[in-house]
Amino acid sequence: MPIQVIDRTLMVSDRCRHQARSVGDQQWVVSFLPGRTLSTEQAAAAMQIAESVADNLILAQHLGLTVLEACGLAAKEPPPDDESAVTTRRTFRRLGGRAMRRSG
Repeated sequence: MPIQVIDRTLMVSDRCRHQARSVGDQQWVVSFLPGRTLSTEQAAAAMQIAESVADNLILAQHLGLTVLEACGLAAKEPPPDDESAVTTRRTFRRLGGRAMRRSG
């Protein structure tokens, strides 16, 4: 389920326990960003990040990694001598950035 806004004052998710609270004048405070005041759009983006972390936690556990380890490793570029990665990036760019599914 997407992020829900309750009474225009609270953003919640069914996929994580984080929340964003309105502090008035279309400004929000997000539970994992204490001390920061965000716009409505920024608060929604922060909540989407919190949801994606919750999803990635499950996937990371399948690999025996923490979510920080898995995301940190995935964020790194592959070594330049990894020809398969270079070919994949070239193909991805040539296709306009659209992922293609293999059939069969």
